[in-house]
Amino acid sequence: MNSKRHPVEKIYMAIIFLFMYAPIVTLIVLSFNGSKSRAKWGGFTMEWYANLIHDSEVLNAMANTLIIALIATIVSTLIGTAASVALTGMKRRTRSLVIGVTNIPMINADIVTGISLMLLFKVLHFETGFLTVLIAHITFDIPYVMLSVLPRMKTISPSVYEAALDLGAEPFFAFRKTILPDLTPAIISGALMAFTMSIDDFIITYFTKGSGFDTLSTKIYSEVKRGIRPEIYALSAIIFIVVLILLLTSDRIKAKAGKSVRRERSVQREKIRRIGVIALASGASIAIILMALAFGGVFSKNSTQVFVYNAGEYIDPEVIEMFTEETGIEVVYDEFESNEIMYAKVAADGSAYDVLCPSDYMIAKLIDNDMLMKLDPAKIPNALQYIGKQYYESATSFDPGNEYAVPYCWGTVGILYNKTMVDGPVDSWDILWDPKYQGEILMQDSIRDAFMVALARRGYSINSVDPEEIRQATDDLIAQAPLVQAYVVDQVRDKMIGDEAALGVIYSGEAIYTRRENENLEYVIPKEGSNVWIDGWVISRDARNVDNALAWIDFLCRPDIALMNFEYITYSTPNVAAQEMIEDEDIRNSNVAFPDEETLSRCDTYVSLGEDGDRLYNEAWKKVKSAD
Repeated sequence: MNSKRHPVEKIYMAIIFLFMYAPIVTLIVLSFNGSKSRAKWGGFTMEWYANLIHDSEVLNAMANTLIIALIATIVSTLIGTAASVALTGMKRRTRSLVIGVTNIPMINADIVTGISLMLLFKVLHFETGFLTVLIAHITFDIPYVMLSVLPRMKTISPSVYEAALDLGAEPFFAFRKTILPDLTPAIISGALMAFTMSIDDFIITYFTKGSGFDTLSTKIYSEVKRGIRPEIYALSAIIFIVVLILLLTSDRIKAKAGKSVRRERSVQREKIRRIGVIALASGASIAIILMALAFGGVFSKNSTQVFVYNAGEYIDPEVIEMFTEETGIEVVYDEFESNEIMYAKVAADGSAYDVLCPSDYMIAKLIDNDMLMKLDPAKIPNALQYIGKQYYESATSFDPGNEYAVPYCWGTVGILYNKTMVDGPVDSWDILWDPKYQGEILMQDSIRDAFMVALARRGYSINSVDPEEIRQATDDLIAQAPLVQAYVVDQVRDKMIGDEAALGVIYSGEAIYTRRENENLEYVIPKEGSNVWIDGWVISRDARNVDNALAWIDFLCRPDIALMNFEYITYSTPNVAAQEMIEDEDIRNSNVAFPDEETLSRCDTYVSLGEDGDRLYNEAWKKVKSAD
C-alpha cells in the first residue's frame, strides 16, 4: 500500500493548521509591536514583555489562577476519588441517584451554576473573593474527576482487596496496595482534567469573584471588552511557548523511555515513572505557591485599603503607585466595561467598592436610588481649589448642589472620519446614513450614545422619553443597520487608525489619540448638536473605607496628578490648574480637547431617564440589535 499522502490531503491539513495557528502567530507578532494599536506596526520592541514583569495586576491574576487551580485540583481529586470508591459499595438505585446529582454541574450551563453559587454565597453572607472562587471551582471540578475515576473503579475486581482484609491487612493499607495502583492512571487523568477546567473557567469565576480579585480569564475578558493592552499579548505568547516546550519535552521523554523498554524490568520502569510524575507534580506545585507568594495574588492583605471601580484604561497606572507610596493606602483596583455593568455590580453589593467613577446620567441614577454617600468638602480641598467652577455648574444637571460627585474627566461625542476615504464636508449626523459608506461606518455599542445620534439628527432632545420620538429613532437605527460595519466601543480607535472604516462615532479623548497615530483622521461635532459628558468620582453609600476614598479623590484633584492622567488617557481634564500646565500649545488650544463656547452651546448632558425611560430605551435597543 502506498503510504505517501495525496497532495489534496496535504493541502487540507495545511489549511487546518493555518486556521488553528494563524491567530496564535498573529498574537505573538503583536506582542513585539511597538505601537499600542493592533492596526499599526510601530517597529519591533520588547517593551511589553518588560512591562509585564512590573504589571502587578496581571501577575496577581496569574498567581490567583494557578493557586486556585492547584488547590481546587487537589481537593476535588481527593473528594472525587473517595466518592467514586464509595459509590461502588452502594445499592444500584442509590448509586444512580448520587451520580445523577453529581452530574448536574456538567449538564447545566455554566452560567446557571455560577449564578446559583453567587446567590448561595449572598444568602450565607460570604464575602466574595478567593474563598468563594475556590469553593466554586471545587464544586465544578468534582464531577469531572468522578467522570474519569468511576468507570475505572467499576472494572477493578474487589476480590484481591477482600483477600487482603482476610489476611489481616488494615482497610486503608489494603486499598493502597491492591486498588490504588490500578486506579492511579484514572486519578491522574481526573486531576489533569480538573486543573484544566479550573485554569480555563471564566463564567463561574466571574459570578463568584467579588471586588478586587481577578484570575487570568476575568482579567483578559475585561481587557477584550475595552481593547486588549499589548502586555496581554506578551503574556499569552509566553503561556503558549511554555505549553509548547512542556509538550515537546514530554514527547521526548516518552520516546527515550520507549527505546529503553527492553533494557528495564517492568516493575522498575513503573516505579521510575511514578517517581517522575510525583516529582513533576510536586515541583509544579511548589513553583505555583512560590509565584503566588512572590507576586501577591491571594495572599496579599492590607488593613489600609481603598477599593476603586473605574472605567478601563481611565487612569495612569503610575498614579496608583504614587498614591500608595505617598499615603500608605493600598489601592484594590477594578475596571468596568460600561456604566450599566458598573451599576449592576454596585446594586448587587454596595460595599464591594468604596469609590466609583460613573458618567453623568449614571451618577443621577445612583443618587435617585440612594446608592451614594454625600462628600465631606473639608476632606477634599484640592477638588474645591482646582476643579473649574464651570464644570461644577455643569454637574448640577445630574448632581444638584454638587453634594455627591467631583468631576474627573469630560468631553464630547462626535464623528471621527478619514479624509482620504470620505468625500465632501462632514458636518451632520446624516452622513452616517449615507449608502455610499455602507460597511464603512462604526457605531458606539452604547444605548445612550446610539440613540443620542438618532435623536439629535432629528432635532429631538438627547434625553427624550417621548415614545413617538424613540420609535422614530429606533426605526432610523434599524434602517441604518445594513450600513454599519460594527457596533463597538474602544475598538473604534484601532479600526480608524488602521483605515478599516471611513466614519466612526467616538469620544473626543479617543479622537486626540487617534489623530496622533493617523494624520488622516479628523474629529467633528455635527451641527445638530451632541452630548457633552462629565465623569465624576463618587463614594458608595455602603463604602467600608470612606476616609481612604476621600483621600483618593483629593489626590486625583492635585494639578500635577490631573496633568499626568490627561497626558496618559487624553481625555479633557476639568482641573483648570492642570490645563495651564499642558506644554503642547496645540493641545492646550485644541477645540477637540477644550471646545469653545459656541460648540458647547450645541451640546447637552445626559440625565437619568428614570425606570420607565430606561425600560423604553432598553426595549428599543433590543429591536435595533436584533436588526444588526
